[in-house]
Amino acid sequence: MSDRVRGRAGFAARLLAAQALVLVAGAVTTWVVASFVGPSIFRVHLNRAGISHTATEAHHVEEAFSSALLISISVALLAATATALAVTWYFTRRVKRSIGQVASAAAEVAAGRYDDRVADPGLGAEFATLANSYNSLAQRLGNVEATRRRMLADLAHEMRTPLATVDAHLEAVEDGVRSLDRDTLSVIRLSTRRLGRLAEDIAAVSEAEEGTLDIHRQRVAASTLATAASESARDRFVAKGVYLDTDLTTNDPVLADPDRIGQVLGNLLDNALRHTPPGATVTLRCRCRDRWVEYAIADTGEGIAPEHLTHLFDRFYRVDTARDRNRGGSGIGLSISKAIVEAHGGTLTAASPGPGHGATFTVRLALASP
Repeated sequence: MSDRVRGRAGFAARLLAAQALVLVAGAVTTWVVASFVGPSIFRVHLNRAGISHTATEAHHVEEAFSSALLISISVALLAATATALAVTWYFTRRVKRSIGQVASAAAEVAAGRYDDRVADPGLGAEFATLANSYNSLAQRLGNVEATRRRMLADLAHEMRTPLATVDAHLEAVEDGVRSLDRDTLSVIRLSTRRLGRLAEDIAAVSEAEEGTLDIHRQRVAASTLATAASESARDRFVAKGVYLDTDLTTNDPVLADPDRIGQVLGNLLDNALRHTPPGATVTLRCRCRDRWVEYAIADTGEGIAPEHLTHLFDRFYRVDTARDRNRGGSGIGLSISKAIVEAHGGTLTAASPGPGHGATFTVRLALASP
């Protein structure tokens, strides 16, 4: 803190000084009125009363009135000033303490510590709103910081595996252990593609969350999007031996980007395929509910425990980290899907009865206006 800031008077001192200045101005004004205006008015009314009196008597009466008026007003002013200053002092102390708590907590946030909270000072709705707003801000910043740290750690882990693979194969080629044949090039190319896909995924989800994702909406039949996604994924389902069933009961139009929504449905179908064993079934349903079209991708696979449901759409979050990495998931597909759907004004939710009972992901898009 600079010397200039340290030398400034505090809020409480300034408020107390301002209140004292107002009281002094009021006292001086009252004294002037009582000393000069009051006696003259009294003299006029005394003359109007028609009471005969000598000059000496009139002088004594006016002096008595002035003295009584000044003494009464002085006592009243002293009592009022003392009371006002005491109340102001008490109030400014409470305000200063409350502002000090907010300033101290803000300094903690600036230092990267987000656990400090501000209590309601009991000074009215405005201060309660300030405290609640600050606490909400600190909570969100803490959550963002935790997510950022986890994301960077997971991103480093995601990059480490393909980079290590490339490095190991290049070193083997240099040492003559492996030859630069088709198989070696295929492994290296697969790892670089994984890195490229990871970079594209991160860019896509960042653009979607920041509202800069390039989306070209058009009227398209809801069932057309579902059919295109299922046909694109069918070969992968056949290869694993998982049956893909489609139940398309609406052909109402939605206003959407076919490529982006196709990407969402493809991500959800791939996610269901990864977690469904051979011989089981994944169902893609498309139906109309009120003014919404719902796409539901339901599998009969591993299911999801309740404590994981709220985190499924976090970047790089995995219910089973090691197993999902082995399956090739980047841990960011669901984040991209949710961001794209929300950019369309829709919602993406997940539900599961529990482990071993499958899971259902539901995309809701608004019907296109007639």
